[in-house]
Amino acid sequence: MKKDDDLAALAKAIDAVAPRRTPSANDSDLRLAPPHLPYVAENDPAIVVDHIELRRLDTSMRVYTAAPRAIRANTPGIVVVPHIWGVDATIRDIVRRFAKAGFSTVAPDLYARFDAPAGDDSCDRTLFDTFAKRIERRQADGDIRAAALRLQTRSPQGLIGIIGLSVGGRYALLQAADNNDIFTCAAPFYGSIEQITPDQIHIPVCGSYGEHDSIISADDVRFFRTLLTVPNDFRVYQTAGHDFFDDRRTAFAPAAAGDAWKRTLEFFKNHLVPQR
Repeated sequence: MKKDDDLAALAKAIDAVAPRRTPSANDSDLRLAPPHLPYVAENDPAIVVDHIELRRLDTSMRVYTAAPRAIRANTPGIVVVPHIWGVDATIRDIVRRFAKAGFSTVAPDLYARFDAPAGDDSCDRTLFDTFAKRIERRQADGDIRAAALRLQTRSPQGLIGIIGLSVGGRYALLQAADNNDIFTCAAPFYGSIEQITPDQIHIPVCGSYGEHDSIISADDVRFFRTLLTVPNDFRVYQTAGHDFFDDRRTAFAPAAAGDAWKRTLEFFKNHLVPQR
């Protein structure tokens, strides 16, 4: 408890002194809601952002991408699997943050077949639950793999990790079993562990969960961790619930989110970035 309280005080202090940016014409995501600081804009000179389409067997899948401007053959990659609201402002922001940190990053639109509305600033889980329930595991595996292969075409020597939030966190964990030939490590954020067999996971995992999650039992998460045989770093934040990393919705817990970001970034650097 004390650690979370200290982190909360630190987050408050940083917010009080951090300079506020004046949004540019390209900062449409910034206008949606006040995000964390520092904010990485689409026109940040250190990154290149693009909206592309990948051809799948039955549809064209939209993908949001961002990469370091100085991308190389061994630039590490990250696939960001969206949460219940799809590739919204929160997910696009995460993609850009990873790109700014040196990772070529993509977020596939798993709702591409369903004509789902934009999730920006939506808080109606009921509407988006209907789309999430239509996703089949085989479809998700294929879409996520296609996004990872897109990263490989640009950086064929780069290692690839995966992160997901909520329903995306579950799919990130599933990739540790279903697509572990292409992913080096996985970082689920409050992703359901239901019907996931720990002994099928063969890559390192960094999990971030909330004690007060109304969807996922924190005790189940702790037990799940004890069954893993791979290197792992699981943390259950005492002051957080479900969606605690989403800074555009009311569940946002800045202290837990800040620590989870720091841990996850370090995790990806340790497992994906070439050591000199």
